[in-house]
Amino acid sequence: MTKKEASRLKVLSKRLKVSVKDLELLKKALTHRSFVNEYKKGGIEHNERLEFLGDAVLELLVSKYLFETYPDRTEGDLTSFRAATVRTESLSEEAKKLEIGDYIYMSKGEEQTGGRKRPYILANTFEAVLGAMYLDQGLPVVQKFLARELFYKISEIVDKRLDIDSKSKLQEISQEILRETPIYEIIRTTGPDHAKIFTAKVLIKDKDFGQGKGASKQEAHQNAATNALDNWKDLIAEHFGID
Repeated sequence: MTKKEASRLKVLSKRLKVSVKDLELLKKALTHRSFVNEYKKGGIEHNERLEFLGDAVLELLVSKYLFETYPDRTEGDLTSFRAATVRTESLSEEAKKLEIGDYIYMSKGEEQTGGRKRPYILANTFEAVLGAMYLDQGLPVVQKFLARELFYKISEIVDKRLDIDSKSKLQEISQEILRETPIYEIIRTTGPDHAKIFTAKVLIKDKDFGQGKGASKQEAHQNAATNALDNWKDLIAEHFGID
């Protein structure tokens, strides 16, 4: 590792507020598979094994926090809260705040197509960094890090039931008020094969209720549902005259 790389990784370590001792381990956590495939240099490893470990550590610590904080909640509720906390969008938000994307080692092609801002890459790298942090510093340090950088959002997830996804919410309210199940259609696909962006629209009784984009069809559906929920009162008034 060059002095420049070491200096750069120390800056990230400071941003994480964790004194990482093994900078090579941190570098590995930040190495995307595309970087290894592009440079094909001996000794370079991508971060997928650390991601696997970090995912397990994350699930354990989030589960422990929920178990201790919400003693009256059922196993089903706790599972749902955990899923909402560790979903790709949630982890990528925290990775963006910490500017982890700026430090990822990736191929030029991946970078040119927006890889540093891609939610699933950011989320996976966040987990890999947790894996490296665990090996380097131990479980208590990772728990302290997550308490500061992730657990703060759990109370809002629980209070507002943000664990119930937008499609489920829209279906529930649509069936209750209009006796109709929303239908989703992909209306546009853009971008290269490895970085497609899908645009979906949601229809209720053949009326356009919203659109959304995403890196997958499911994400586009969810965003379309969110758009419909955000404008629900105006839309049912416009289309069906319901106040």
